[in-house]
Amino acid sequence: MLFNRRRVRIRPAEELTEGESLKIIEKMEDRDLLLYLGLTNDSNPLYIQHDFTAAAGYDRPVVPATMLTGIVTAAVSRHLPGPGSRVLEQQFKFPEPAWHGSTVTFDLVLAEVDLFSRTARVRVEAEDDNLRKVMAGELLAEIPSMAEENTEITALDAADGGMVEHETNSRRR
Repeated sequence: MLFNRRRVRIRPAEELTEGESLKIIEKMEDRDLLLYLGLTNDSNPLYIQHDFTAAAGYDRPVVPATMLTGIVTAAVSRHLPGPGSRVLEQQFKFPEPAWHGSTVTFDLVLAEVDLFSRTARVRVEAEDDNLRKVMAGELLAEIPSMAEENTEITALDAADGGMVEHETNSRRR
């Protein structure tokens, strides 16, 4: 992965608006799954072996739930609430498996902003290209406190932006 320097802006908690949303569309590709397996040393054959997956009663290999969670936490730290935020807690369900090769749409909504505790509650739902719900739940993210007036800093960024497609309804940028 190539990295570029870019300017990022830390959004003060006061600029976050309940109801802001973010939509991310990700294709679940074998390349990404192999990177996940290599990083985690997770060798569950359900994730990669077609014959095992069929014997276990699944249509095709399954995307690990942790990989879906990683896409969400990346969206939180990059977009909503954004750079400098940190996940404090999370609770997700995975009612249907996401398949290799499927396209998953993640919808994140800023459900609550607590200025006193500097936290944001983000609701998450994800569906595959057959409109099957593959993830649902929420997380609590810490919003960074501003040490100084300048909220724009230099940071490293993946050259491809790290996501296939995203859109937000944020009224402020």
